[in-house]
Amino acid sequence: MDAKAQNWDDLRYFLAVAKTGSLSGAARRLGVNHSTVFRRIGAFETELGVRLFERLPSGYLLTQAGEEMREGALRVEDEIASLSRKVTGQDLRLSGMIRVTTLDMLAFGLLPRHLANFRTVYPGIEVELIVGNVTLNLNRREADIALRVGNAPPETLVGRRVGQLVFAIYGSENYLAGKGGTGLEQHDWIGFDTEHAALTRRFSAFLPSAQPLLRTNSIAAAIAATKAGLGLAPLPCGLADLETDLVRVAALPEDFTLDLWLLTHEDLRQTARIRAFLDFMAKELAKEASVLEGRSSSDATRTGWKDDLC
Repeated sequence: MDAKAQNWDDLRYFLAVAKTGSLSGAARRLGVNHSTVFRRIGAFETELGVRLFERLPSGYLLTQAGEEMREGALRVEDEIASLSRKVTGQDLRLSGMIRVTTLDMLAFGLLPRHLANFRTVYPGIEVELIVGNVTLNLNRREADIALRVGNAPPETLVGRRVGQLVFAIYGSENYLAGKGGTGLEQHDWIGFDTEHAALTRRFSAFLPSAQPLLRTNSIAAAIAATKAGLGLAPLPCGLADLETDLVRVAALPEDFTLDLWLLTHEDLRQTARIRAFLDFMAKELAKEASVLEGRSSSDATRTGWKDDLC
């Protein structure tokens, strides 16, 4: 491997395949088609004179040379991302692109109306919304801003706790009509997989005998399944209460909550367009406290802070 390996665009394609393990996954990540990734990886290996991946039925597996290449490529990626953050951090224009990542349940049920309001106030700022349960790396500029749930955000990021998601048990009217006074243990349940381990652990402690007939990594999918009458599910009140055909069946223990965080990398905190988005969304989401917590607005309290972004 010689100096020709230092073409960053080639390394970018290589890392996308290394991280996703497939051409299709890399294509989605890079925003190109499958054949482009196939062609670029083949040309890169030919130029280097070494095979970086084993082509297996299950996907692309790094060879020993590929493993060594990945370590160096990640260091290059970190350096480029650091430089990009520092340069972007000096940008005082209220225009340009910001990349926002969040979970599907927030993207579908909470953000759209606030994004519409943001667009009205800041027409020069374009938002790219990246939806998924996989946590993108803000250090490597995979996204600029993250709206995340969880009670322990990474120390490398700064931001605000802008709310709290309170959960309760919900079922559809049609499902409940056929169950009468059945106890919770006798109901069919919709649960979550290992991507929502905190919720799974808390629910198991609450109702150990419940065995979900359906598990999903998507809370939005759990809401849809509950509406379809598959069973009961622990769902966030701020989303489930908006569904007119869902009924809140029972409360959950007080610890069955998740904090809602609006986060960015410290190097980007003073970038004008990013600061504008953070400040705007923090105010908008704070108004949602009573909805997110499943209570009346008269009981609303102020949310806390991780960092004051000053």
